[in-house]
Amino acid sequence: MRTAYLNTLHDLAEKDRRVFALLADNGIIVYDRFRQDFPEQFLNLGISESNMVAAAAGMANQGKIPFAYTIGAFLSFRALEFIKNDVCLQNQNVKLIGTGAGMSYSKLGPTHHTTEDLGVLRVLPNLQIITPASPMEVKKATLAAYEHVGPVYIRLGTNKEPEIYQEEYEFRIGEAVTLREGADVTVISMGTILKDVMDVARQMEGEHVNVRVINMHTIKPLDRNIIIKAIEETGKIVTIEDHSVIGGLGSAVAEVIAEYGRPVKFIRMGLQGFTQGYGTYDQVRDLNGIGHADLYNSIHNIMGG
Repeated sequence: MRTAYLNTLHDLAEKDRRVFALLADNGIIVYDRFRQDFPEQFLNLGISESNMVAAAAGMANQGKIPFAYTIGAFLSFRALEFIKNDVCLQNQNVKLIGTGAGMSYSKLGPTHHTTEDLGVLRVLPNLQIITPASPMEVKKATLAAYEHVGPVYIRLGTNKEPEIYQEEYEFRIGEAVTLREGADVTVISMGTILKDVMDVARQMEGEHVNVRVINMHTIKPLDRNIIIKAIEETGKIVTIEDHSVIGGLGSAVAEVIAEYGRPVKFIRMGLQGFTQGYGTYDQVRDLNGIGHADLYNSIHNIMGG
């Protein structure tokens, strides 16, 4: 995902000199090509995330289009006040790029896991939040963020995520994508986990359970219509995310269900606290109850066993 983002940003900077890459010392090596080709459009603010966000807001106020990049956990928490007051309150055209979404940095533990950022940032007015699921979607999300005038936060995985799209599709901020049709139960997810969701859905098909899979790539604004359609057509909803079960995708979908006002079978899968254990991304997901087998069992449970 990171490579897809960097290539897209490079293309944007080449055609639009207003585009700037800002870093907080993370990713300095991977930006070598950008720094070499566009030295006047590159700024490394050092390990000072708040200053980076403040500088980005000032640049946006002068007509620039800054893309401020660092580890998501550092960006969303260390610089929160600056994101709120300098970027969102002023509705500045700043693009915030948080790498290591969810538990992508699985070997580094909870200090580097970005598993509470949605709960913190989703409440901020004017901010749009996107979690791409594949390299193609990263490219589309980056282009959409560039075209949108206003604050955008993009969450990037860092585990060489495979492509889940087999053909071109239209990406629009705030419009989720149905990856797989199904009439029995709907699984709503986002980001890296979606590949596993698709694998489980294919497995369930062999057991005569038709699983609808929705890629909620934009958590804000949320696609309420696709959720309501899924409720009416399947009556059973499962959300799964490598984020706290509080404040993230599951909470956002729960809000829609509560306002819908009719009985719906609903399971939220996510982290119940800080992440436990270290290892590969799949191993850490298994240790925290959101792995392949956990999703399979949840679908069985919501179908009545």
